[in-house]
Amino acid sequence: MGICDAVAVAKILNATLVIPYLEVNPVWQDSSSFMDIYDVDHFINVLKDDVSIVKELPDEFSWSTREYYATAIRATRIKRAPVHASANWYLENVLPVLQSYGIAAISPFSHRLSFDNLPSEIQQLRCKVNFKALVFVPHIRALGDAIVHRLRYPPGETEALSSDYLRVTTDQNDKQRPQKFVVLHLRFDKDMAAHSACDFGGGKAEKLALAKYRQTIWGGRVLNSQFTDEELRSQGRCPLTPEEIGLLLAALGFDNSTRLYLASHKVYGGEARISTLRELFPLMENKKSLASSEERARIKGKASLLAAVDYYVGMHSDIFVSASPGNMHNALVGHRTFENMKTIRPNMALLGQLFLNKNITWLEFRQAVAEGHQNRQGQLKLRKPKQSIYTYPAPDCMCRA
Repeated sequence: MGICDAVAVAKILNATLVIPYLEVNPVWQDSSSFMDIYDVDHFINVLKDDVSIVKELPDEFSWSTREYYATAIRATRIKRAPVHASANWYLENVLPVLQSYGIAAISPFSHRLSFDNLPSEIQQLRCKVNFKALVFVPHIRALGDAIVHRLRYPPGETEALSSDYLRVTTDQNDKQRPQKFVVLHLRFDKDMAAHSACDFGGGKAEKLALAKYRQTIWGGRVLNSQFTDEELRSQGRCPLTPEEIGLLLAALGFDNSTRLYLASHKVYGGEARISTLRELFPLMENKKSLASSEERARIKGKASLLAAVDYYVGMHSDIFVSASPGNMHNALVGHRTFENMKTIRPNMALLGQLFLNKNITWLEFRQAVAEGHQNRQGQLKLRKPKQSIYTYPAPDCMCRA
């Protein structure tokens, strides 16, 4: 999303864009660069008629880098861009720096461009970047294609997993009828559990461990900490656990014949936390079960590349469902909307209230879930003011009039 906004700001300023530098996230600790994740030549080529883009900072501007200045203040850095700034803000505050020095570095740049009151050509350019220009590097796409193929055409019990995921499809697979599959984005990592400030049944030890983690990562400053667990759940502010998402899927009609691909990083609680979900859906797969260690060697330990593979598989599934809102959820929901693909968006507030009801029967739960998700299964939703164009691409990205 930040990359799309960077292209848009470059267009607003009529400036050349240097391929964005990606900060290392304190949670994921991944130093992957833009070129490690995205096909940079494709990116530049698709946008060549819209914005001039260069891969590296020209040598004549080396004096403007953070390395040159070390910790000193540099006049070319813009560090006070407001959240969701207008186009006029950039013209009034960044353009003069560009005109004076020939370069401007905007950092931080997360959520620094408004979603409203922008020219339609700028909005459409953001869509073009997001849905056309940004594609993953070839080895990510190849691994993703291999995983999708194995989900569509599961191997026989005696067939070993090949380490050559670029192999030609066999005659057997040509004759086999492709199977449908669901991608479940299980956003139940330690940081998500800690940031939510919800109670996940681990007792005092778990509460202390998550509180300590909150202090380490966010200095203890988590808004949800002021509410009780019951209040958070009734407001839909707790991420769904693997057990809860399993009950949701079962209530919606999925069963033990459903092929499920689990898109996740490190599930908080490990395999023990996933065991109930696996019992409900024995055909559940993930990157490790579908690709050999040799195939995964280039993405091992790199959170951005691991997420890229999951994103790619998520864009090729029949149905996508996310256990809780977040950047991955928002990006995939928007992208699948743009491509007119089915996505199930859990009604978090409803589910929170249902799970708090200890006396509800399975029949009552199933009926309430079905009714509460009738309008949350991929129906097109028009973007409202202040909502993200990347999550709600209609009408800006999809309507011609």
